[in-house]
Amino acid sequence: MTDALPRHLLAALTAAPAAPLLVAFSGGPDSTALLHALAHLPQARARGLRAAHVDHGLHPDSARWAAHCAHFCQALAVPCTTVRVDVPRDDSKGLEAAARHARHAALADLLHDGEWLLFGHHRDDQVETVLLKLLRGAGPEGLGGMRAQRPFGTGQLWRPLLELPRATLLDYVAAHRLDCIDDPSNADTRLARNRLRHEILPGLLRYWPQASDSILHSAALSRDAADALRSQWLPMFDTLHDRASGSLDLPGWRTLLPALREPLLDHWLHTRGLSAPGTAQRRQIERQCDARAGQLPCVRWDGTELHIWKQRLWALPVQVPIDPGWQQDWNGEPLALPDGGELALTVPAAHLTEPLQVRLRQGGERIRPTGDSHTRELRNLFQQAQMPPWQRAACPLLYAGDELIAVADRWISTRSAELFDRAGAQPRWRPGR
Repeated sequence: MTDALPRHLLAALTAAPAAPLLVAFSGGPDSTALLHALAHLPQARARGLRAAHVDHGLHPDSARWAAHCAHFCQALAVPCTTVRVDVPRDDSKGLEAAARHARHAALADLLHDGEWLLFGHHRDDQVETVLLKLLRGAGPEGLGGMRAQRPFGTGQLWRPLLELPRATLLDYVAAHRLDCIDDPSNADTRLARNRLRHEILPGLLRYWPQASDSILHSAALSRDAADALRSQWLPMFDTLHDRASGSLDLPGWRTLLPALREPLLDHWLHTRGLSAPGTAQRRQIERQCDARAGQLPCVRWDGTELHIWKQRLWALPVQVPIDPGWQQDWNGEPLALPDGGELALTVPAAHLTEPLQVRLRQGGERIRPTGDSHTRELRNLFQQAQMPPWQRAACPLLYAGDELIAVADRWISTRSAELFDRAGAQPRWRPGR
């Protein structure tokens, strides 16, 4: 029945708060059906219905697809914004994940305060998501599948079609003869979701016709379990998490039951914009928690690295190796460092009367800080100050000729103190991680 989609959306809009609506419009069949049906509902128009298309630039026809989406919206008299994003092809998380991250970041920037971002995800997408999560060893949160609604940017993400099968949307597209984009990547079975959709699920449903219903029933139970567990671990997260450093108390985290420990870890990582570990990485983290004193365990996965240091967990994006031979002349202007950090002066307009050279640690460096009667090894200063080991390799060292006169903004010699006093500003170091 071609009116099933409009009736479903009308009921969903009636039950939802009267928030403005932004449709994530790829131009494919799902988002096309969603946007077209909404455009013909006065209740959606009254909420300032608009659309956004993200051009990933990954296909030769991507510009043509963007033009198609703009023309489709123009025909519906729906405002449409198109954004071009750069997707790194060498991202350690993979091209799919990198594209999704870039797309979500662009949509979050477009979202107005209190606006709801609508996706065309449907029942079949939910089945695939739950199975993929199962194959990746997820717990109740992951096995609960996609949430119909969750916070996103300055508004909310809403998936109003999760109860409808793909067939309902395709029937709507066919009945209204809607022109849709056919992205050939959707047929590429080298991608995990496509392989599941085109090869695995058809065989599964042939022998277990009720598989989708059973999978979604289990997902609903998992979602209820995840919500119940969340009411227990979320208060614990506030206790274990140090907002200043962003780190997590290791002994306190380890005392938790696995059913609480794993979702708390995932939540912590997600708040830092990082991905959750897989089964193998979780086991490695547990093993590394027993590392001997003096060791600096690090576990890496999908663009994330987790450090264990000073009885705390520290999570960071994976960084490319830093060339210890890097160096740069510096007169006080903002200087980009190899780890993504920055060295600058506290007064933007200030300049040094004597140019310095910024280098990185080679080993064996020594400095005599102002007010100290002894020359100190940089290694000992780092340890005493409890500077995280992953920051030390990119810590900027300031040289006048061959003399080390300052270590970022942490230790300054008498000579550099005079130089900065003449400039009327002090050095300021912002580590990249």
